[in-house]
Amino acid sequence: MKPGTAPTRHLVQFVFGVLCVLLTLGHTMRYAELPVLASLDTYLYDIKLRLTMPNTLDNRVVIVDIDEKSLAEVGHWPWGRHVVAKLVHNLVDDYKVATIGFDIVFAEPDNSSGLAVLEDLGRQQLSGVPAYRQALSALRSSLDYDSLLAETLKNRPVVLGFYFSNDKNAQIGGALPEPAFPAGFFSRETLPVFSWQGYGGNIPLLQSAVSDAGHFNPVVDPDGISRRVPLIVEFGGAYYQSLSLAVLRKYLGDAGLMPIIPEGGSDVEALEVITDKGSLSIPVDEHLSALIPYRGGKGSFRYIPAVDVLEGRISKDELVGSIVLLGTTAPGLMDLRATPVASVYPGVEMHANLIAGMLDGTIKESPLSVIVVESLMVLLFGALLTVLLPLVSPLRAALLMIVTLALTLSIDLWLWQSLNIVMPVAGCLVMIVLIFAFDMSWGYLVETRTKRQFTDLFGQYVPPELVEEMARNPENYSMEGQNKELTVLFSDVRSFTTLSEGMDPKELSALMNEYLGAMTAIIRAQRGTLDKYIGDAIMAFWGAPVADAEHARRAVMAALAMQQGMRGLDEPFALRGWPKLHIGVGINTGVMTVGDMGSPVRKAYTVMGDAVNLASRLEGITKEYGVGIVVGEATCRLLPDVAFRELDRVRVKGKEKGVSIFEPLGLLAELPAETKETLVRWQQFLEYYREQAWDKADQLLTDLRGQSPESHLYKLYAERLAFLREHPPGDNWDGVTIFKTK
Repeated sequence: MKPGTAPTRHLVQFVFGVLCVLLTLGHTMRYAELPVLASLDTYLYDIKLRLTMPNTLDNRVVIVDIDEKSLAEVGHWPWGRHVVAKLVHNLVDDYKVATIGFDIVFAEPDNSSGLAVLEDLGRQQLSGVPAYRQALSALRSSLDYDSLLAETLKNRPVVLGFYFSNDKNAQIGGALPEPAFPAGFFSRETLPVFSWQGYGGNIPLLQSAVSDAGHFNPVVDPDGISRRVPLIVEFGGAYYQSLSLAVLRKYLGDAGLMPIIPEGGSDVEALEVITDKGSLSIPVDEHLSALIPYRGGKGSFRYIPAVDVLEGRISKDELVGSIVLLGTTAPGLMDLRATPVASVYPGVEMHANLIAGMLDGTIKESPLSVIVVESLMVLLFGALLTVLLPLVSPLRAALLMIVTLALTLSIDLWLWQSLNIVMPVAGCLVMIVLIFAFDMSWGYLVETRTKRQFTDLFGQYVPPELVEEMARNPENYSMEGQNKELTVLFSDVRSFTTLSEGMDPKELSALMNEYLGAMTAIIRAQRGTLDKYIGDAIMAFWGAPVADAEHARRAVMAALAMQQGMRGLDEPFALRGWPKLHIGVGINTGVMTVGDMGSPVRKAYTVMGDAVNLASRLEGITKEYGVGIVVGEATCRLLPDVAFRELDRVRVKGKEKGVSIFEPLGLLAELPAETKETLVRWQQFLEYYREQAWDKADQLLTDLRGQSPESHLYKLYAERLAFLREHPPGDNWDGVTIFKTK
């Protein structure tokens, strides 16, 4: 029989259907999991979560928020421990809260009172003044803020927080609490619990003052979203509980904890919290993690500014008997995370959701039995479609597909709502759609539509001029996440909030349009991919989706052009009565993840990773050095023909290793001889500075300041030299400047 006749066509359809069923079964039964189906299941999970969230206010858990209002009134973070002590005292003794959980860590001693300086004076310059020693002895207890906080924590229902790290350069710091389960309690061969290499704990004085603490590490899925929290993790052979679990146990009267292991099995299916009045069962996955039962977007719990508690501005009965989580939503403190319900979500509210879910018994689970249910659905619906679709009309085939899809979704939603069971259904849904699509489009090729679809897709994210180039060979490009060496740029307007406060909204909007339009044109001229606008900030990157070996050069040239372009805006801005703008630009090169990321509601072609975070930090410290552009050393190494002035070696927040940072000045060949000579002398100064050759460094810096007395950079180093002369850093000093803020 000739190819193309009905029996042959049906045979091909039947074979395709059988292959789809077998592949799907391999995925559902965990023999050969398909990443695309796993990703789709994750998206479906997020959709179901958003559709079924109660979106109601839970008054049992209250978040005392270190927000912008509190920072404005009390001062920048970290606050003195005496302030935290007063906060704890007010909450427990005045407001009668049941439990306090700290979503922050006190990793370093508090020297803000100046006690250490006073004691040094007592040992040195004023050692022979008895009156001074007597006065200092009388003041010591009130100035020892750490001891003051430790005394306040004692015998109060407080749970401290700490964190673990798996960075290869992770350091162990502070003190850990007693583990929830001792070393050897579980078999590591049968329990794939999350394990960590290092941690950041509270100082021993504070940790020893309380009986409980919990880690606040969520599980960040490959798409960057936090959906789970490991309730029990392993470090050094012992097993430690999460902050939410520790707070729950404290709230329930220092409740006991035991794993629930089915008879004859080895996997932990739940954790049982045991109290005198009964017990709570908390379902966990094979990693001892629990899904976070988000109640809604930000605001599912009461937020009270910390300063209002400190100042007693809220009524005495408003917090009685509640669970208080002390955390922050201030953007500058960087405790904001991506979640299924919001791309920017307070980390502290994740713990609040988990505590509420454990109390309500609404934490979803995915027991092994769902594998059987899903596999039976795949077999039944796959066989039905494979046999019937080739035999019926297109209309009836569409109806049959719709019915099977509806049945699959109905079973899934019933399990979700009625039994709190998460069943992965992406495999079944995709199988149904694939079999139907193949049957309906057999013989129809889609190559002629590829270019148009490709252009429509990428046109949302990259400059039109690059889309046209990409469309010539669409098979070479993908929006799926991948790791590539790219260069990323962040820019931000200096003091924009202050500048814009007095402007009319329409004028401010017009100014922003002019500014962003001019900067965007420069970025596109350098073939950059505009990632996003963040208020007055711009994020862009080079090297994807179109590969570009010159990504570092284009980014630096764009930054130099942006600074020059800003001055081109001065005159037209002045004519319209607008303020003069200055921008800071941070650039870094490194391996980062690039791809289409987000949720079913909103996606973006973007980059993420440590190299991206460092670029953002570099932009933030431009004002520290009085320069317009700060470039990371990885970028600098790629551009030997560009003149750079080394600014410093820094260790930014969240990084353990120091990095050199530079200011680009332009092409080396175009640099005036006088500037080149100044650069050489400046580099010699840095060598003296790092060798602690203070006299030589001071003499050279004085000469440089004579040439450029207005230089903020020279002034900064002059102040550092003066300080280091009086406070020698010691032989182990590496010359690295540490930035503790983000």
